[in-house]
Amino acid sequence: MDIESIEYDPQQGRFLVSNGNSVIHVNGNGNGVATLPSPTAAAYGMEVMNNQLYAIHANAVKVFDLNNGSLLSTANITGANFLNGMASNGSNLVWVTDFGAKKIHQIDFTDLANPVTTVLVNNTMSTPNGIVLDAANNRLVFVAWGTSAPIKAVNLADNTVSTLYTTNLGNCDGIDMDGSGNFFVASWSPNRITKFNNDFSVNEIITVAGGLSSAADICYANENDTLAIPNSGNNTVVYVGFNNNPIFTEEEEDFDFQLLTLPHQWEILFENAQSAPITFQCYDMSGKLMISETIEIPMGRNRYVLPHSQWASGQYIIEMVQAETIQRFKVHCSGE
Repeated sequence: MDIESIEYDPQQGRFLVSNGNSVIHVNGNGNGVATLPSPTAAAYGMEVMNNQLYAIHANAVKVFDLNNGSLLSTANITGANFLNGMASNGSNLVWVTDFGAKKIHQIDFTDLANPVTTVLVNNTMSTPNGIVLDAANNRLVFVAWGTSAPIKAVNLADNTVSTLYTTNLGNCDGIDMDGSGNFFVASWSPNRITKFNNDFSVNEIITVAGGLSSAADICYANENDTLAIPNSGNNTVVYVGFNNNPIFTEEEEDFDFQLLTLPHQWEILFENAQSAPITFQCYDMSGKLMISETIEIPMGRNRYVLPHSQWASGQYIIEMVQAETIQRFKVHCSGE
């Protein structure tokens, strides 16, 4: 497998995952893996619109019918170096970042038989990677590679590029938005997801048990409020849910948190008064240690995701240890 991107197909309620020379899909709760019919193929960024899959493959964007996998259109990008991220307007326009040439291309697929390609931005002045359309502000927002990676915007009124925010992150790969205008950014250093408000103040840090592995072109599915994170380093996908109810809430002076449950994972939301190491541990009821890791957690709102899809059904104990404070609570795993 060679996972680089994931996209949600709302008509069939499934996630589509690029797999080098093919596309696999999983159903809405993260299982039921299957492969789309040939010749469907995607190597990097993808978009779904009009019940069609728009996918980067080599130096072209190909359009496939999601019902039968047939190839409907090919837009070759002349002079392309390394096409990587993709965004769309949900109707006829697609935008693609060129990682190698530092360009952004626009493709009009109004006529599938004759797609029209243009260079929207000739020089982004940084290495562009993931990209998303912020329609409310008539702009494209994209992340960049490198240290202190900037988040930039393309004003679609005049195609000018500006820097929205200079992060303390290294090698930002993917970006997407939720229905409330928040941005999610995947970075390799540190390996995590950072959730930003629309003004790019940091809203939440998302950390996954065991760590992410080169998180790539992420997707936020507004239909079920789920963030899907493809890990290009180990070819796995992590799903983080944002439309769930707490099964446990506790408020203390220094350590307030909520425990949320999804079918295949637990999520702990908490506020950290200052950057500090926190140890997360989980035991089964026989006392077997399932996971133990100490992570430097930044100040502010954090979300710790603990997948358990491969664990046996039963009760488990989760512990969070920060300095002299210990939080301990019992959770249930369905084993499904």
